[in-house]
Amino acid sequence: MTMFILMAIVFILGYIAIALEHPLKIDKSASALMLSVVIWVIYMIGVQDILSLNFSDSWKSFSESTEMSDLISKHPDYSLVERMRIFIVDNQIISHLGEISEILFFLLGAMTIVETIDQHQGFKIITDKITTNNKVKLLWIISILTFFMSSLLDNLTSTIVMVALLRKLIDDKQTRWFFASMIVIAANAGGAWTPIGDVTTIMLWIGKQITAGNIIMMVFIPSVFNLIVPIIIVSFMMKGEVKRPATIKSEEHSNVPLRESKLMLIMGVGTLLFVPIFKTITHLPPYMGMLFGLAVIWITTEIIHKRKDDKIKGNLKIHSILKRVDIPTVFFFLGILTAVAALQSAGQLGLLAKYLDTNLHNIYAINIIIGILSSIVDNVPLVAGTMGMYPIYTHSMIAAMADPSAQAYATHFMEDGAFWELLAYAAGTGGSILIIGSAAGVAAMGLEKIDFIWYMKKVSWLALLGYFAGIGAYWLQEIIIFHK
Repeated sequence: MTMFILMAIVFILGYIAIALEHPLKIDKSASALMLSVVIWVIYMIGVQDILSLNFSDSWKSFSESTEMSDLISKHPDYSLVERMRIFIVDNQIISHLGEISEILFFLLGAMTIVETIDQHQGFKIITDKITTNNKVKLLWIISILTFFMSSLLDNLTSTIVMVALLRKLIDDKQTRWFFASMIVIAANAGGAWTPIGDVTTIMLWIGKQITAGNIIMMVFIPSVFNLIVPIIIVSFMMKGEVKRPATIKSEEHSNVPLRESKLMLIMGVGTLLFVPIFKTITHLPPYMGMLFGLAVIWITTEIIHKRKDDKIKGNLKIHSILKRVDIPTVFFFLGILTAVAALQSAGQLGLLAKYLDTNLHNIYAINIIIGILSSIVDNVPLVAGTMGMYPIYTHSMIAAMADPSAQAYATHFMEDGAFWELLAYAAGTGGSILIIGSAAGVAAMGLEKIDFIWYMKKVSWLALLGYFAGIGAYWLQEIIIFHK
């Protein structure tokens, strides 16, 4: 039990180091990478102590699988500890690394495409259309645009695109931080109400807990409240106008024809929109669609710049643009997701989820806490653990129950049940409460170097109010519209 608890303690300490990045003057990416390695080392050293507790569902499944049977037959002399170590190294690390790599390559591809659009002045075409400098009007435009873009793309890609756009509109760092933070809230709210807008809704959709039409119908209004409430509050507090950054007339930018800027903008945005279509058609992971789109853009830039001056085309070709991509953010994702994967594998997250169900037994209370927890740890393992806790009840399963109260409670866990709808909302939007709580927040934090403590002081309370406003909207929707 000691090593099991130590893993949780180390995660908390690592999380504090990430949060105190600026006072400590240690880059959060370095802290995240250190955390990820140390927590897996503890897991490996204390493997017998940890897995013997039987809190790890992954170990239970592995123990009963043909993979374990094959291992025993090939190596009958291996001790239990050796088998446990093989489980960690050859099963868990490989499995989690595959899932994490999908996110990292997706992120790297999206960031490269956005940077390519930016270097070709594609975003200038959009920023030139946004003429207002009024802070409140600009906030509404940016937030609503992000909300609907996130529902079509996903919250991570939308955040990357909108933060890049923001750099062309706002010069002051603190003002830009605030707008970027509102983009995070808008992106997470927009991603929660469609089956392709967030990783967790994709998981629930594929797992058949929800259907596409129903999640749109049931979670749209709560998601709108999640965004509108913070914006309305900020509208009364925010005054003045934004100062736009000075246009830099660099040689490579001044020689980019308008047709090439339009081409890169259309191709870049078209590629991002194409990713969910690619996934639907091919059934391959989204990152492959992103890399395919990047390859098309890469080839296009090679062709259109091949006859240009070496200095100009050198700055506009992908191999040069890659040097401008924020690689530390990718490492930060790698570190934090790898650390969370260790807690998922060892069983701490599953144990927490079961504790909530046993002691609360209320779908609103459970989902509210899951949403708040998703602001601290990644929502993907939380949702995955929750999906594993509850079966999808059918009418026949419920009819077989003798207790009427148990029947009433079980209906919440049917396909398109209230529990799954609330889970999609809470896990999708709860991450906005802290900057580190969602992929969108981590991306914004990395791209704009937003301070964790600053976000907590200035934005967390707004996100929390929006979060509970959405929960309240869902509850009223159930009573007034659906009479449940």
